[in-house]
Amino acid sequence: MDKTIEAEVKQKRKKQYLLIGILCIAVLVVALFLMRSFFSTTIKRSAITTAVVEMGNIENTINATGEIRPEFEEVITSPVSASIQEIILDAGSKVTTGQSILKLDKTAIQVEYEKGKFQLESKQNDIRKLKLELDKSYFDLRSNNNIKQLRINSLTADVENSKRLYKAGGGTREDVEKAELNLKVAQLEKEQLENEIKSKQQTMQVEIRESEIAAAIQQNELKELMRKVSLASIQSTRGGVVTWVNKNIGAAIREGEALARIADLSSFKVTGTISDAQLNNLHNGMPAIIRINEAEVRGSVTNIYPAVENGIVTFDIQLNERNNKLLRPNLKVEVFLVTATGNNVMRVSNGPAFSGLESQDIFVVRNGKAERRKVQVGMINFDYVELKDNVKPGDVVITSDMSGFKHAKEITINN
Repeated sequence: MDKTIEAEVKQKRKKQYLLIGILCIAVLVVALFLMRSFFSTTIKRSAITTAVVEMGNIENTINATGEIRPEFEEVITSPVSASIQEIILDAGSKVTTGQSILKLDKTAIQVEYEKGKFQLESKQNDIRKLKLELDKSYFDLRSNNNIKQLRINSLTADVENSKRLYKAGGGTREDVEKAELNLKVAQLEKEQLENEIKSKQQTMQVEIRESEIAAAIQQNELKELMRKVSLASIQSTRGGVVTWVNKNIGAAIREGEALARIADLSSFKVTGTISDAQLNNLHNGMPAIIRINEAEVRGSVTNIYPAVENGIVTFDIQLNERNNKLLRPNLKVEVFLVTATGNNVMRVSNGPAFSGLESQDIFVVRNGKAERRKVQVGMINFDYVELKDNVKPGDVVITSDMSGFKHAKEITINN
């Protein structure tokens, strides 16, 4: 029994020693690999890229993104609430001034126009009716006024007769006073009638004027409806290319809703976007470089949109060559905004070796070896990096990533 237990213990210990040995070997392999990386001081020339320090000009830039867009783009909106009846030109088609792009169903607006015509005719009839009433009322009042005048003339004669009879002894004082009172009453009635004529005239003229204004408003509305009817066939107001058109035939369109876009592809601009963290560096008039494949087009910032959406600022760039053959609508491009310019400075081609820090270590190639040097970095753009010290024109600098040799002071370069 004791021998069996002793064999089991030995077997268990043997497994423990084996596991420890494997772990030690693994740690040793990792340590050797790390030490090799740490102390490695050789590199193949084919594994690095180099550039020569030179004197030249450099522009400090900040990166942005952009999209090529037509400089002039017209949005055609629906003049009425209607439905799309027919598509005449599709996106990508060239269009001339006055050419139809699509047609709207104008049945509803036509019905509204006819209704407006009847309403206008009704208002014009009301005006004619008011004028007739005014003429009749004025004629009646004038006739009554003439009758009143004749009565006054008669009563005036009665007063004179009563006075003569009174002087001759054939009448009484009461007859004279009565005749004078009747004359005065008739004169007051005539004065009242004249005031009524004047007031009636003014009232009728105001009513006619109100009806004329209402008719004029109705007539203007009718002209607007007529204009909308004529615009139901959507036409281009300028030559260009149709970049978009609503092709949903039968879809209900509200007044003012976009139906088509027409662009003038003879000139372009760039709409750029950048993080709002760079907003303080962005200003109107600042130079901009637009990179299209390997080519560059220059321009300047002309408009900065005030709204910031999701931390993004939008701006427009006016190009120096607005009709450059490389420009295509909706083409995505790289944008570099120039914040400063340096003339006749030491510069070297940009590469992964430069981290963007103001002070950093680089490797300079000399006599088959790469020597570590600490340099001050100035302006940076996509193409070049300014080196302020510790190098001179003609020095060869390694521009590829050298982070694997951050502890090495000197590296041997093997062919």
